Amino acid sequence: MKIKSIKTFTRKYLTFLAPSLLGRVGVGLLLFLTQFSFAQDKKDKKDDIGTEVVNVVKPFTPTISDAFKEKEVPVITNEENAKKENVQYSILPFPVASTFSPSKGNAQGVDKAKQERIFKNYATLGLGNYGHLNAELYVNEDLNNSEYIGGMFRHNSSQGGIKDILLDDYFYDTKIDLFYGGNQEGMSWKIKAGYQNQIYNWYGLPSGFGNTLPLADSMALINGINPQQSYNTITAGGSLAFDESAVQDVNLDFTHFTDAYSSAENRFLVAPTFKFDVLDEAVKTKVFVDYLDGSFKKDYSGTNTADLQYGFTNFGIVPSFVMKRDDWTIDIGAGFVYSMGKENDTNKFYIYPAVKASYNLVGDLMVFYTGANGNLKQNNYKDFVDGNPYLSPTLQIKPTNELYDVNVGLKGKLASTVSYDVKASFISDENKALLRSNDYNENSTNANYAFGNSFQVVYDDLKTMRVYGEIKADLAKGVTVEADATLSTYTTKFQEEAWNLPSIELNSKVDFAITEKWLMGINLFYVGERKDQQLNTNVVYVTAPSPITLDGYFDLNANLRYKHNDRFTAFLKANNILNNGYQKWLNYPVQGFQVMLGGNYKFDF
Repeated sequence: MKIKSIKTFTRKYLTFLAPSLLGRVGVGLLLFLTQFSFAQDKKDKKDDIGTEVVNVVKPFTPTISDAFKEKEVPVITNEENAKKENVQYSILPFPVASTFSPSKGNAQGVDKAKQERIFKNYATLGLGNYGHLNAELYVNEDLNNSEYIGGMFRHNSSQGGIKDILLDDYFYDTKIDLFYGGNQEGMSWKIKAGYQNQIYNWYGLPSGFGNTLPLADSMALINGINPQQSYNTITAGGSLAFDESAVQDVNLDFTHFTDAYSSAENRFLVAPTFKFDVLDEAVKTKVFVDYLDGSFKKDYSGTNTADLQYGFTNFGIVPSFVMKRDDWTIDIGAGFVYSMGKENDTNKFYIYPAVKASYNLVGDLMVFYTGANGNLKQNNYKDFVDGNPYLSPTLQIKPTNELYDVNVGLKGKLASTVSYDVKASFISDENKALLRSNDYNENSTNANYAFGNSFQVVYDDLKTMRVYGEIKADLAKGVTVEADATLSTYTTKFQEEAWNLPSIELNSKVDFAITEKWLMGINLFYVGERKDQQLNTNVVYVTAPSPITLDGYFDLNANLRYKHNDRFTAFLKANNILNNGYQKWLNYPVQGFQVMLGGNYKFDF
């Protein structure tokens, strides 16, 4: 091979030798020689060494060291690699007779519970000891596709017979209601009217009544008392409801209430509700006008023969709107009420909170809620009688200013069939109406209710701390349990006690099915101690008597029902099973053990 110069030789064969297996050492050596030749050529630039002939005796043949070669047959040095023994397998066949006989499968059916027929009408009749009679009749019939008419009759009475009672203790309560209504496209309406007659007796003479009189005079006084009082109520009203309208609903109610002692009261209430949108929020506004006017023939002492008149007209508006944010629901509102009395000096303007909020802590399993509400309560004679029918017809009537009721609670479910509700409240009332016994004397010629056998209404500024809790459960098919408890503490401003308000109330109820046709229910309730006060004004007291404590009492009731068919059910009721002659009101013991047998029949026309 002839090469003109080392430089040319290097450039021509560098690429050929570089990828050969000479490795990096050969390449580096050639580069060094090249640089050396470059330097030499540059140094002797003027010298011409001429053409040389290089004879390659043996070409370079690169090889790989045996150390990096992989053996074609690797040697296994594992000592455990021994010769395996041959294992022979054999089976012993044994015939087995098969008892399996396949059959065609069928779809599993679901037993459907028989749907109970619903009837529009029913009648109930029951008879019991103490001459007790209970009767009800409810009828409802469609006149056409959009209109209906109906009515209800109720009667509850007893001939009395409470042990050691000197005066008559029978009572009658009869009521009839009629209604006519309709459902049309976008609107429903209803007109109603009713009448109720109630007869009660002021039978609760104080213990030891007549002891300050000679026996003959005492018996003559007692025999001369006519304790009967009767109440009559006439009602009328109606309601309207709209599906899509700014006016959501309208309610009207009129009540005329009188008694056997020439007392009379009229009340008219109209309450429309409006709903409209403001800034993409639905604003609900309740408006009401509550008119009350009444009079009593005379006062309790009988010295003032002029009528005791009372009357108030309340105008109110309560706007509110609901905000929903994630798990929060907040109902924000306020109440504005202007009250006008018969006396101009009783006119007053009130502002009340109307706020509610709830937060889902754990879905519907745990819901936190709170609120603050207030109201001007329109006290009236009829509502007082519904709570206690033994009032004297000589009351002072005025509204209660319910300043606020602040509450906080937690409700939800402990299981799918167990629900609970726990709430704590703080309530502040001005002119809270309390019921207290009237003072009396045994020489009174005033009236049949002036012998310590009637109650009055007194007012006080009252603050109440209250804790309430309830639980409801469906323990098994046909078994339901309900229980609740209320604990209260009271702080008065003027009165010595919060008269006739219990500090503890307990209620429990169990309903269960013994069989498909036999059903049973049990109810137990407890009312704690209450305070009352009553003075015999004929007696000169060295030390003023302390308030009287009425003992707490349990009352156990039960009922057994036999469902003969969809139409007829027979029942047996037992009340006051413990036979406690407790006093619900001072000097007013209740009937002992009571039993009633009756039936209920459902029907359609």
